[in-house]
Amino acid sequence: MSEAVNTPTPVATESAAPGRPQPSGYGAPAAHGSTPVKRQVVCFSFYKLMPEWRRLPADEKAAHKQAFVDVLTRWNKPGEFLSLTYSTIGTRGDVDMCVWSIGYAVDELNRMRSELLATPLGGYLSTPHSFLAMTKRSQYTIDREDESEGEGRGAIRPGGQKYIFIYPFWKTRPWYLLSAAERKRLMDEHIRIGLLYPRVKLNTTYSFGLDDQEFVVAFETNFPEDFLDLVQQLRETEISLYTLKDFPIFSCVRLKPMEMLDRLG
Repeated sequence: MSEAVNTPTPVATESAAPGRPQPSGYGAPAAHGSTPVKRQVVCFSFYKLMPEWRRLPADEKAAHKQAFVDVLTRWNKPGEFLSLTYSTIGTRGDVDMCVWSIGYAVDELNRMRSELLATPLGGYLSTPHSFLAMTKRSQYTIDREDESEGEGRGAIRPGGQKYIFIYPFWKTRPWYLLSAAERKRLMDEHIRIGLLYPRVKLNTTYSFGLDDQEFVVAFETNFPEDFLDLVQQLRETEISLYTLKDFPIFSCVRLKPMEMLDRLG
């Protein structure tokens, strides 16, 4: 996959209302002469629980979980900062849960993660994987109405689907040396196939210079079989020759924070 089967329904955050004033954030070049776009900072943090925690008394574990949830709740600021929680129990061996945060400043993200790790539960967590990215207007277009045009694709809205599939993504250097016309030709097929799977929503964010990967892609759906078929079909496209790396892949189940923690044991 690449950056371009892009952002079907981006807005400020999951709970932001249309027209809500947004806090100051990162500016972006204006699109088509419009006003500058505030870009969002996006982070997917994957945590692994130390087995010692599961052997603690039940009341102690309950207190640890509540303190962790309290931090997530305190940082849930509509229109400013949002975190979604996912379980990876049974889908990955190296991580147990994921916190997807969307905000407007790297410093805010840094402080929020610091507070999470400062909780008693945080002392039993490692972070095998974490991906930092930002939103950005795609240079490619899709052939359907896209509400993101009003905000220049500077923001994303999680769609609320049960499952999300997340992975970092790199393209080969020869891809960037192709002409704009050739890249568009290749992307047109890529986008056409993506549109065959309307039950899969893609959120694409950009990491150039911010993290090791070039992109982070997050596919939301209630139908994992659609995502499987989509990825298999895209393997057969010409543009797949320009994929350098698109793993590890994380299959995640969306849950409320306490339910996610309860599944830890």
